[in-house]
Amino acid sequence: MRTVTATAAALTAALAAGAASVAAGRLASDAALKAPPGRPLPTEPRLTVHGTAAGRITLTRDLAALRPGRYGLAGHGSHAVVGPVLGSAEHGADTVVRRLERVTHGTLEAGDRAWFTPNLYVGNPGSALDIDHTDVEIPGELGPLPGWFVPGARPTWIIAAHGLAATREHVLNLLAPLHERSVPVLALAYRGDVGAPLSPDGLHHFGETEWRDLDAAVRYALDHGARQVVLLGWSTGATMALRTAALSGVRGRIAGLVLDSPVLSWETTLRALAAARRTPGPLLPLAVRAAQGRAGLHADQDTGTAGLHRPAVPTLIFHGPGDTVAPWRLSRRLAETHPRLVSLHTVRDAPHGAMWNADPEDYEETLRRFMTPLV
Repeated sequence: MRTVTATAAALTAALAAGAASVAAGRLASDAALKAPPGRPLPTEPRLTVHGTAAGRITLTRDLAALRPGRYGLAGHGSHAVVGPVLGSAEHGADTVVRRLERVTHGTLEAGDRAWFTPNLYVGNPGSALDIDHTDVEIPGELGPLPGWFVPGARPTWIIAAHGLAATREHVLNLLAPLHERSVPVLALAYRGDVGAPLSPDGLHHFGETEWRDLDAAVRYALDHGARQVVLLGWSTGATMALRTAALSGVRGRIAGLVLDSPVLSWETTLRALAAARRTPGPLLPLAVRAAQGRAGLHADQDTGTAGLHRPAVPTLIFHGPGDTVAPWRLSRRLAETHPRLVSLHTVRDAPHGAMWNADPEDYEETLRRFMTPLV
């Protein structure tokens, strides 16, 4: 009797441990499958504001606070724009001083917690940049999709898709230089975004379903005067662009791709985000399996999806080894495998989705040279 009781107790304990592990894996997968738009990814550290003065801000000394370039600094109810590190400014051993370019809204007080974001602008093209635009509705398979359309004289449109935890405000960083060159731009809000329909299961799918919304935007552009389009995507928006270029029924009208920090392995990205949430290593495979089961994702090695990462049109990739969310080595491998079509512009010391922020002038000039023969 004691042996039976002990065996039953051990089995119950094992089942309970297994159920707890499955639940933990499911929770860990939320880091990517439920990443809320406009909120930082778990890889982005929170920094403490130690003080502000005319044209400068003092932050906790961290690798993030030492990044080169210009960034948005977001807090709870606040947004500011910070420039380069001011190396000559006095500061303590545990702080760093950066140029404070402007406070968009809210206040930044000592003790506030804030994080870097790629977005230098908030609002819409009109309110943020004084650029005329039209709010449009794109017919999507789940319902109307909101978009900003900025007109231009050229026959090639750029259609922009943001990535994980971002919003269509991300395109505002590039809107002024594109508008100056008379390139029409359509910035898309897709399923899961504010104002757009929810995915039926309420989850992100790393572009496996979202690409259909980008395809709808391509068809909208062609129906409204575009001769051809270039797809510009960040993070999972880049994944959407790759899938659209491979699967769309109008892919022959896609002239090129611009991919910033592309997610080329959803499993690797999910593991990185789950690990950033301090998920124990042994549970990371469970997070991947939970994501597959919950969102119906295909395994990365699935031969049925292998061709989606083989561009058939000129492709420019902005990426760098500082990306801890989507590995740069995969972009390098893609460029090395398809050297005639794919160009990799390596950006050092930039986080995921923020290649422009590290060196805006270099980014814009590289983009200009790529776009010139296409528009």
